[in-house]
Amino acid sequence: MRQRRHTRHILSTTAALTISALALTGCGGGSGEAAPESSQGAAASEAEFEGRGPINYVSSRDASGAAQDSLDKWNAEHPDEQVTLIELPDSADQQRQQLIQNAQIESDTFSVLNLDVVWTSEFAANRWILPLPDDALPTDTMIPATVNAASYRDTLYGAPYYTDGALLYHRTDLLQAAGIDAPPGTWDEMEAACDAVLALPEAEGMSCYAGQFDKNEALTVNFTEAVASAGGAVYDDEGNPTVDTPEALAGLTQLSDAFTDGLVPSDAITYLEEQGRRAFQDGDVVFLRNWPFVYASLTATDGSSQVVDKFGISSVPGIGENPGVSTLGGRNLAVSPFTTNKATALDFIKFFTSEEESRARLDKSSRAPVYASLLEDPAVVEQRPFYPTLLESLENAQPRPKVVQYGATTTAIQEEAYAALTGEKDAEAALADMQAKLEELSAE
Repeated sequence: MRQRRHTRHILSTTAALTISALALTGCGGGSGEAAPESSQGAAASEAEFEGRGPINYVSSRDASGAAQDSLDKWNAEHPDEQVTLIELPDSADQQRQQLIQNAQIESDTFSVLNLDVVWTSEFAANRWILPLPDDALPTDTMIPATVNAASYRDTLYGAPYYTDGALLYHRTDLLQAAGIDAPPGTWDEMEAACDAVLALPEAEGMSCYAGQFDKNEALTVNFTEAVASAGGAVYDDEGNPTVDTPEALAGLTQLSDAFTDGLVPSDAITYLEEQGRRAFQDGDVVFLRNWPFVYASLTATDGSSQVVDKFGISSVPGIGENPGVSTLGGRNLAVSPFTTNKATALDFIKFFTSEEESRARLDKSSRAPVYASLLEDPAVVEQRPFYPTLLESLENAQPRPKVVQYGATTTAIQEEAYAALTGEKDAEAALADMQAKLEELSAE
């Protein structure tokens, strides 16, 4: 085990240094030109995936060790088709940059790519990943939203690996003390609940709500959720930006007013996922919007969590009369067109993302599988009682914008949403500027 980890570290470091060196000689980290439309939308056949032999799996770090267990199992059964893990940095932006740089030089170093769901369209449009055969995966047994997020122009380019949906964590003990029997379904109900809870002596010094509002990808997630939960969308079905609408205004206004009115603590403007987790875990906020991964920390019995047996989980709240809508998170696996052993890469993806391996990884990993059957399995739910709520969230989840120039798009969204939250602009002006930026990007 020690030797394998040492080798993996060397490969990871070597790949990073090699790509960084190439970047200095002219390969940037931005998006390339999209492939012509005529080349898109055609599923491949398995016969097009040729070549067998060793491959590299390029992924973000999995501290749980669950992914390594699957790799070990594959390698034990395929001595001539060994898979080596290359770990990328923890930063999602740095991961994306290294993956793009490898594709731009058409290097065969990366074989199977672990992609954030929001990168799939960009990589597909630029032909940095291959379309998958129609029958390669049991997509009819997967949660539909995960298949949609792995597709571009109605063609499957990625294999859904794990998924994520937003959840609302709430202090059940304080709600009960305030005479509130059920978690809020809307922001108005949440504000009313906070008024009652924060009047309690045991809630002294607490704030109402925390999300993720730093100028980062997490802000794009929280903004798109607010717009969707107000009945709107950042883009329409034809790919046109639509943030100049009453629904988008209602969503952003809800967030900006939450800061102005003190519903959200002022320091939450710097929050990412971990800062929000700590605020809730330390007993500083009544409600927290976050991903399922924080559940393990909140239930820790080593004394680090102040909310063990004191919290519940529900869907994110809606705005007005609209239901709450989660932004879809998660990861897809895809095949690089520049790898030599494409047949091995495809078979490995089919194995790694199978329901059997997804079930096996549940012993170590809290990442949610893409199979509804696992989220509903009584034995699984006994260990993760929030899974039925998560499944409900996923069934209503919406992806972030599926655009080719995602890097520039998310930057534009973050800049204008942040300006509204900090009071630099009012919500209406911020959305007008955001609409103009997104329209300009769409026209390029």
